[in-house]
Amino acid sequence: MQLKIGTALTLEPTYTDRVEKFRCKIVEQDNNILYIDYPVNTATNKTAFLVDGSQFRASFTSEDKVGYAFNTEVLGRKPGNIPTIMLSCPPSNDFVKIQRREFVRVNTPVDIAIEYNGRFHQYVADDISAGGVALLLNKDLAFKEDDIVNLTIVLPFLNGEIRYVKTAGKLIRILEKGRVRLASLQFAETEDIDKQYIVRFCFERQLLNRRKNEVNTIN
Repeated sequence: MQLKIGTALTLEPTYTDRVEKFRCKIVEQDNNILYIDYPVNTATNKTAFLVDGSQFRASFTSEDKVGYAFNTEVLGRKPGNIPTIMLSCPPSNDFVKIQRREFVRVNTPVDIAIEYNGRFHQYVADDISAGGVALLLNKDLAFKEDDIVNLTIVLPFLNGEIRYVKTAGKLIRILEKGRVRLASLQFAETEDIDKQYIVRFCFERQLLNRRKNEVNTIN
């Protein structure tokens, strides 16, 4: 998958508590550097001045209508008739295809504490998305289908940062996956910033899982 001049990008900050999106276009490309026009905040329609070193998740749609995303960093600015901002661009095999369903679900263990009727219960997730989670069941649940519970989700990022996301969840069903029992919960009333943390975590783990699979294939 190759980027082309004129491709529209959406930039979302990855290390901030602000929920923002910026739109821009690729003006020029030189190996692993992208030159973009000055981005515009999608909420305010005002030009944004990105700080050198800022990190973002960039997403775009290819000519065949497939969505992709990659991590990028602001490297600096280039003056000219059209002033541009320089972004780092990873190899195309580090682009992650964006699934066109509502949320990308990633298989990865995540520690989750559930509070129900004043008591806390510890679980580990089998998979997670910004829309819900599947818990591994090695004991009976203290709650039943359609019950609403409070969750605290521990998200460890690869840079050492740890975020604790708190949200409500509704138990949808109990299901079997091979010999494993799972409890499927749907998130409810999740704050935008917490949803952004989960999306960022899933994207990071999706890329990590892909790299591990590539290494295993080579070996």
